[in-house]
This record gives sequence, C-alpha cells and structure tokens, in this order.
Amino acid sequence: MPAQPLNILLIHTDQHRFDCLGATGNPDVQTPNIDALAASGVVFDNSFCPYPVCTPSRYSLLTGLYVHQHLGWTNHCTVPNGLPALPRLLRDAGWNTAAVGKMHFTPTYLDLGFTTMRLAEQNGPGRYDDDYHRWLAAEAQCPCVDLMDQEREYRSHATAAYWDRVGALESDLDEAHHSTTWVAEQALEQLRSWSGGGNLLMAGFVKPHHPFDPPAPWSRLYDPEALTLLPGWLETTPDRDLGHNRGYFPHAELSEAKVRGAMAMYYATISQIDHHVGRMVEALRAGGHLDRTLIVVTSDHGEYLGFHHLLLKANHMYDPLVKVPLILRWPDGRRAGQRDPRLVSNVDLAPTLLRAAGLAVPRSLPGLDLERPGAERPVVFCEDRHGSWYMARSHTRKLLQGPDRCLLFDLTRDPDELQDVSESPEYARDRKELREALARWMLFESPTPTHLDEWAPVIPAPNAPDRRDAHRLETAEVFRRRMTRWGVPPEGPTPFTA
Repeated sequence: MPAQPLNILLIHTDQHRFDCLGATGNPDVQTPNIDALAASGVVFDNSFCPYPVCTPSRYSLLTGLYVHQHLGWTNHCTVPNGLPALPRLLRDAGWNTAAVGKMHFTPTYLDLGFTTMRLAEQNGPGRYDDDYHRWLAAEAQCPCVDLMDQEREYRSHATAAYWDRVGALESDLDEAHHSTTWVAEQALEQLRSWSGGGNLLMAGFVKPHHPFDPPAPWSRLYDPEALTLLPGWLETTPDRDLGHNRGYFPHAELSEAKVRGAMAMYYATISQIDHHVGRMVEALRAGGHLDRTLIVVTSDHGEYLGFHHLLLKANHMYDPLVKVPLILRWPDGRRAGQRDPRLVSNVDLAPTLLRAAGLAVPRSLPGLDLERPGAERPVVFCEDRHGSWYMARSHTRKLLQGPDRCLLFDLTRDPDELQDVSESPEYARDRKELREALARWMLFESPTPTHLDEWAPVIPAPNAPDRRDAHRLETAEVFRRRMTRWGVPPEGPTPFTA
C-alpha cells in the first residue's frame, strides 16, 4: 500500500440513463457539476451494467463479479459471505470505508466491508430498517408518493393523478426531508471527517429511480413541452416488447405527454443530485482532499424514458436500459477531458479501484483495469431474468439470447434496435460469432469462484465440535507424537485454528 494512499469517492445513482447528462450529450438536462468532473476526467461512452436490476448490479460493482458468479439474482438476495469485495479488501488493508444512501442489500446492513453505513433505502424491509426512514418517522414525515409507487399495499390505492402522470409528481416532502438531500448531508459529514488518505466513501442516491418525485423548487425546473424527446421514441410499442413485459405503467397507455412529464421530473431529480455533487466536490477542495481523491460517477442500470414507447425498466436489454454513465476523475489529472470508446462494464470498477489503491486484485475477478487504455474487450455481456436472457454486444452488433429465441441488431444501420436480423442470412456469421463469444464468456472467462466460509452454520449436534475450542490442536498433538516413531520431525504442521 502506498505511503500516502489516495481517497476514493464513488457516487452511485439509480436508474440513470446514460445520455441524461450534459457531458454525455443531453441537450436539456442541467448537470454543470457532473459535467465539470467529466471535463477534468474521462467519460466512458460505452459503459454497461452487468444486470439491469438494482441489487444484482450493485453486488457486481462491489464484488467485481458477474451475477452468475456472485449468485445475487434478485432485489431480495444475499451474496455468499466468503466472496471478495472492494470495500472489504480496502478495509483489510487499513482503509476507512463508509457507505451512505441506497445500497439495497439483504440484510439491510450486510457487511461487505463498510465500517460505517448510514442508509436510505426504498423498497422492501430496508425501508423499515434504515437510518433515513427512522429519521423521517421521528420527524413525523411520510414519503407518501414514494410509498404509493413502491409498496403494493399502497400502490393498489394510488391516486388517479399518480396513474395519469406515471408516478411523475412533486414530492410531498420538502427539500430538507427529501432522500437526495439527506444522502448528500450524510456524504458531506463523511467527507469533512476525512484525514489524510485511505478513505473510501460510496454515496448511493435513490434517484433518479421512480417515482420521479423531486421536491419543490426542483420540481418546477423543466417545462415538459420544451424538452427534446430522446432517441428511440416511438408512437406505439412493438409487439415483441409488449409480449416481453406489459409495463409497471401499461406501455400501451403511454403517450407523448406522459413521457414529457416524466422527463421533466426525471431531469429535475438528476439536477438536484448534480447540485449536491457540486457541494461534495467543494467539501473535498475545502478539506485539501480533491487532488488526492479518485472520483467515480456511475449507476446500476438505465431507463427507457420513451425508447420503443417504454417507460422504466424490465423489458429487453436495449441500450437505454443497460448502458450507464461512467466518469472517472483521477486525482493527478491523467486523461483529463478524454472520451474513452471502449466497451466497459461496472465489473471493471473493483479491479480498477483496487489497483489504484496499490492493492492486489483477486484472480477470480474477470474485469479490466480501466486505467490501462490498452485493456479492452471485443464484446461486453449482460444478464437478465435470473440468467434466462443474455446480452452479447460488440461495437456494431447486439445479440439478445433467450431460452427459446434470440434477437440480433445491426447497431450501425439500426441504432434504435428496431429490426431483428437474427434470421437474415446476411447476419448468420455475426449471430454465430456472438453466440460463441457468449459461450466462451460463460464457460471460461467468468467461472463461478470458490466460496469459502469457515464460520458457516453447522448442525446443532453433540458430535459437531465447537470451532472455538482446542480440539484441532489436541488431536494434531496426538498424531504428531505418534508420527515421530516414523522419523517425522516433531514440529509437524499446525492445523487451521482461526
């Protein structure tokens, strides 16, 4: 570990479409602070999540493993305790590791290596465990719009306005009580406590995940009618997409007006986050840490936002869903202002950050070191639906392979992924090559790692010895004395006693 290690600030948004930043070409959304990080860092133009669902993608980012390796397939799951994880490896090396905001683990405060966790969750039991919602309850506040959107017992009684506006409503919470502000305040408290190097902070914002409910005055920042519809908008939903998933809000009932309203509120939540990113950068500067802190901005998955007449997620792995923002700002200014066209994945972040910290990377991690411009892959992969659908994507072709059919797109001629060419003789070689690449990836390039947990539960039986007593040493000593009769030195091996 270097004598003066750097710091790492990992800013993680949720459901953030890759082209919804000024730095990635959006003509309307206001993100001056993230854009400034991009101008002083490197923007990855082809960055993908490994799985387009919150928890599996987060586990992949932190473990550096694909979902079929870490086994965390759903939003309510736990990764095996013996797997390596970025925060745990840093903590073991003496780093101060902290997480604030949304992590989406089970159990809520699962130990992946964060010494300090101040959490703001959104769905499931985490909402009733976390610091943020306990604080809201103590303040006699209720996130009503969020509850209507996220919890079944409330969603079944949601208002007509909620359905008419596809969950794009002004928050019932004031700005001070909104989750974005709370997460930012927790992050600022952590950053202001830093001393020297060797600090990791992961700041996980709940937004811009639905519901799109910014507080006032952010809710009034954008005029829906003045916004530019994003690439891929269609007047109707293709049949193959309706057959795959009919929508959290029915896609068939979506209209341009509803999409514009959703865009306005979605952009507002991003601009609110951007404001607090600026505050975080200023806190680093004021504390003298900016020039020794590696800053990462990314997300767990994207958002359709009108693409193919779809909203939210849970449909085919089209680019707006699986492509995510990724910005790395190095503390020494290397690669400042660069655009990196390589196919990269969020599984690349763990090995990249470990090497930046001067630590060894476990051999089980399949990712690239993004600091090395020459490290690249010809095809990037993504999984979905508990491993029943896979994506293999090159710069010019995309294969979506399901259990009984596949889709193939020529991204050069058809960037909006409308025309399936999987049965065209012209593309037979492309389909074959991507299928072979997918098979190699599954079988040889990302094998399931060995899981080890010496303290896993054992049966409550009298013949199952207590692992904390001296039975191993006592038995080994009996054998050692007997083995000396065979000329074996009395030192002998010492059994594992941890």
